[in-house]
Amino acid sequence: MAITELHKSGKSGYILAMGEILVEIMATERGQSFRRPGTLVGPYASGAPAIFIDQVAKAGSPCAMIGCVGDDDFGALNVERLRADGVDVSGIAVIKSATTGSAFVTYRDDGDRDFIYNIANSASGHLSVGNVRDDLLKRCRHFHVMGSSLFSFRIIEAMKKVIETVKGSGGTVSFDPNIRKEMLRIPEMREALDFILDYTDVFLPSGHEVMLLVGAGTEAAAIEELLKRGVKEVVVKRGKEGCSYYDGETTLHLPALPVEEVDPTGAGDCFGGTYIACRSQGMALEKALRYASAAGALAVSHRGPMEGTATLEELDAFIASKAE
Repeated sequence: MAITELHKSGKSGYILAMGEILVEIMATERGQSFRRPGTLVGPYASGAPAIFIDQVAKAGSPCAMIGCVGDDDFGALNVERLRADGVDVSGIAVIKSATTGSAFVTYRDDGDRDFIYNIANSASGHLSVGNVRDDLLKRCRHFHVMGSSLFSFRIIEAMKKVIETVKGSGGTVSFDPNIRKEMLRIPEMREALDFILDYTDVFLPSGHEVMLLVGAGTEAAAIEELLKRGVKEVVVKRGKEGCSYYDGETTLHLPALPVEEVDPTGAGDCFGGTYIACRSQGMALEKALRYASAAGALAVSHRGPMEGTATLEELDAFIASKAE
């Protein structure tokens, strides 16, 4: 069942995300190194699934987040931000014995980023099956998985439970691989990714990720393999090159909106959140893709991973400004 079919069936409910919640603290200049003192900005609310679900809320879809934060200001910053933007945060646990996750970010001269993470040993590392609340599961009609969240076997176990429950009740699943290649060398991790892909309705890879989880040698063959495997929609995020959509019958390519890049972090999450929200609301395919592309473009023009999330009205204004 595709997301729009779920909407047409009359099944309403939450879009749910689960995973890491953290703050991001960034270097202010390109080429700045953490091996010497320098000026930093932040903290900013962050975490790939948190950015995704914040954008879902901004786009007007009911949604919830499952995760863990510490009993500290970084945790409060994240929870208050998500709540203010419309996310149901009742599934976010406060772990008094742990600190909220963090990411320190530097930017190379070519624009690429380097991260120093504290996630696995943070409050997010406590996330497990016990944090999956039955009341949220009952209300969930679509579950979104971020590959970056699969950093512990306890979390993988929790993801499997949610996926099986949501699919078993007729819901849908989207999957943004968002993974490092070295993760695939761990047999248990590869097995977890294959499990998730087997249940995936909407696959949302960035360009190079299309071929990570399949045996095909070309992008076209990879997309064909994914669709034969049971994926209903493949939406490839191509950054400055726009995006592409495939479902076995329809193929669409949309150009990106031109913007000056300030900070690329979170752009793909904003794209995915917008696309899933729009499709869950029954929006036509091409319109949903245009909104998603606009959300990704708007995100990179803001400093801070969650600072570029936007309502559909704000995206309308942004799209209109690019048409002038």
